[in-house]
Amino acid sequence: MESNLTEKDITLIRESIKSKYSQVAAAGAASCFRYPTGLEGLKQQGYPLDLLRDFPAALIDSFCGVGNPFSLGPIHPGDAVLDIGCGAGLDSLLAAKMAGPEGRVAGVDVTQAMIDKAKANLSVLGLTNVTFQLAEAESLPFPDNEFDAVISNGVFNLTLDKEKALLEAHRVLKPGGRLMLADMVLVAELPPDKAGKIENWYQ
Repeated sequence: MESNLTEKDITLIRESIKSKYSQVAAAGAASCFRYPTGLEGLKQQGYPLDLLRDFPAALIDSFCGVGNPFSLGPIHPGDAVLDIGCGAGLDSLLAAKMAGPEGRVAGVDVTQAMIDKAKANLSVLGLTNVTFQLAEAESLPFPDNEFDAVISNGVFNLTLDKEKALLEAHRVLKPGGRLMLADMVLVAELPPDKAGKIENWYQ
């Protein structure tokens, strides 16, 4: 946990993140972010568009990933995959297609509106090897050594206790499992007028 944050700060950050992503679930990503989202974001990040052709337009529009975790390695047929911070479910559903009917995918998110949207998207696609549930990265509701791959896209930067979240990801991975993480990293000091602001967590 960030040591300079008070309990009040932590509560504000968590509730503000949930509020923001509830807005994304309701309105799509385009109005909520300053970088390419939706189809344009998928194209720029090199997603396999042929595998997305039957995805609902609302699911494509909700995409707000900051990278492409699938560029880090393959999902193999039969793999068990965990998607931490699944949002509206695009990466989870894509992983399910890659893993095939012998594989399985679990998506977790902290925002109920996103879980509801992911389940609605799942019902449209009719895949039977995917589940979605409410859960936090720091406390995953799965046993040890459960997954062949853990994927995540733009979530760990929002996670308050990053060390605990990474330990949890390691715990649920099978020996030799893969962590395929796409995220944003601060590579320089923030300007003085922006540094240390609580709202940096959820803008």
